Amino acid sequence: MANEKLAPLPTGLVNDNALLSAVRNTYLSFQDRRDALGLLNPGTFENINREVTRDVYLNNFMFTGLRAEWNKPISNSPIFQISHQLSMGAPGSMSPYTFSALYGSSRVFLQGTMESDGSLVARSNYRWNDSLITKTNVQIQSSQQSMLSIENDYSGRDFTASLKAMNPSIIEGGVKGIFIASYLQSVTPSLALGLEAVWQRVAMNSSPEALLSYGARYKGSDWIASLQMQMEGPSGSGISSSYWRKLTDKVSVGTDLSLQFAPGLSGQGGLMGGSLQKEGSASAGAKYEFRASTFRAQLDSKGRLSCLLEKTILPAVRVTFAGEMDHLKQQAKVGVGVSVEAMSEDLMEQAEKGGVQAPAIPF
Repeated sequence: MANEKLAPLPTGLVNDNALLSAVRNTYLSFQDRRDALGLLNPGTFENINREVTRDVYLNNFMFTGLRAEWNKPISNSPIFQISHQLSMGAPGSMSPYTFSALYGSSRVFLQGTMESDGSLVARSNYRWNDSLITKTNVQIQSSQQSMLSIENDYSGRDFTASLKAMNPSIIEGGVKGIFIASYLQSVTPSLALGLEAVWQRVAMNSSPEALLSYGARYKGSDWIASLQMQMEGPSGSGISSSYWRKLTDKVSVGTDLSLQFAPGLSGQGGLMGGSLQKEGSASAGAKYEFRASTFRAQLDSKGRLSCLLEKTILPAVRVTFAGEMDHLKQQAKVGVGVSVEAMSEDLMEQAEKGGVQAPAIPF
């Protein structure tokens, strides 16, 4: 991380200006106390509950139908690989064919995906220095609206500040789009506090909307809890909490609870004289890591039970089984996938010997 202490000022300037000297001494005293606490970077506000939503839960891994993937690593440093994916399932669930390419170095991360219907997803991350990363995401889809997002993350020693813009535009005589600013600060070795502000305008003939959310993250010895509160806005308010715990070296569990309060159109006792509509959801999941496989399971309050098993049957072959049962809708979904990594003998020898170290890619 970049050194956050003030650079030395000319001695004469400090001595001649009592106010400047007092401000500098106060800041240095604050920095010394801050260093004594041993605070660490808490991550981004967006990923305040990442252990539950991105590690334990299988939302990002779930699929249905049949899927076959062929990966071809071309280089280890910098990382460069291509992949081909064939899929078969319900219409609209997966593209029949997908081509992907990935490139990663210590400063640059590039990833592109092209589907058979012409849809394109492109990502690029650039690390300006040890603290600042710019992320760009472009999605061009034939059946949906195209999307452009630009995000800047600044990671200090004990904080992270982010600024994100989605579909920004000024060509219609004003500013429209979605703009998100967030900040997460460690206040003790275990506790981090932060906030997130959202400003959006979907069209010039509509009024802008603003939302403000607060968040807290507490890290214990083998557990992490987080809480987010969305203040009252045009769409209502809400609160969500999550809890993650590592039971053993190979088993971790997580839970998530969300409550939403939206203003109604009629009735008494609600916002602006209307009724207050309440909606809640809860979910729980578990992750088991074995020697050559990983099993995830998840159950939510809507009656959906999901399971996913990833198993490595050979060093270059991985098989994935996915299943979901919706008890309320009486529906079931199943997915089976096979992934093959065709690594050349030279790259395989380098990986076994450890001669080439993969770069720290700015994901």
